[in-house]
Amino acid sequence: MTYDFQAFEAKWREHWRDHPPTHFDLEAADASSKFYNLVEFPYPSAEGLHVGNVFTYCGADALGRYFSMNGRAVFQPVGWDSFGIHTENYALKIGESPRTVTDRATAAYKRQLERIGANWYWDSELRTDDPAYYRWTQWIFLQMYRAGLAARTESKVLWCPSCHRARLRAGGR
Repeated sequence: MTYDFQAFEAKWREHWRDHPPTHFDLEAADASSKFYNLVEFPYPSAEGLHVGNVFTYCGADALGRYFSMNGRAVFQPVGWDSFGIHTENYALKIGESPRTVTDRATAAYKRQLERIGANWYWDSELRTDDPAYYRWTQWIFLQMYRAGLAARTESKVLWCPSCHRARLRAGGR
């Protein structure tokens, strides 16, 4: 008897898509049963995920499944850190617009993340380059600035000419 892993994996991916291991209902779950399983969103600056992304997400997913199997309401959102220097530099490198690169990369990343069978809460998927998202980050920053919690100053930085990025010196100075 041979083991047809492709058919086995396809069967379970379809089952998990149609019957997610958990369904997070923010209103229905009581506070003591909620578990927010948050991971850093990948930045879509290439043609696909790398093994480090999968390593991180599989570990986080195992933790989320453990809590889910023990009666917790697990919220495991997914999104794309698509509004930044990594994506812009990749787009410049290949001569395409950041929007085109981001659209293609997020579709590929989503396809790859679905293939590993992680219990993502796709209903909450977000992209940081979506105006509906970044308007709130800008609003929060302005509130912090007006409250004196953020300031514009000059500082010495380490400049990377290849990636067009400034980095703080060691120790934050």
